[in-house]
Amino acid sequence: MGACTCCGACCVAPDIAALDKPVGVRCPHLTDALLCGIYEARPQICRDYAADRFCEEIAADSLEGRVQNFLRAFGMQAEAAENRARSETSMRRARGLPVVR
Repeated sequence: MGACTCCGACCVAPDIAALDKPVGVRCPHLTDALLCGIYEARPQICRDYAADRFCEEIAADSLEGRVQNFLRAFGMQAEAAENRARSETSMRRARGLPVVR
């Protein structure tokens, strides 16, 4: 395991169901300093995430570069681009899923 470099890629590239955040959309809690704005109240999935060798593999000079490297590694570029183009902020809307009440 590596040390977290606070690069922000894990807060943009993957989906985070607990926050209803789709692939490729910046988490609304990610600050301009690339830190979690709700760190003490963040969901368990975020608490459980640990930096590893993959973080080193996607290294780049910018957040956008790191996110693109992440998305490319998992073949998620098209899904992310579609979500961003629609300015989606919800996994349910991005995937067309009904809201279960």
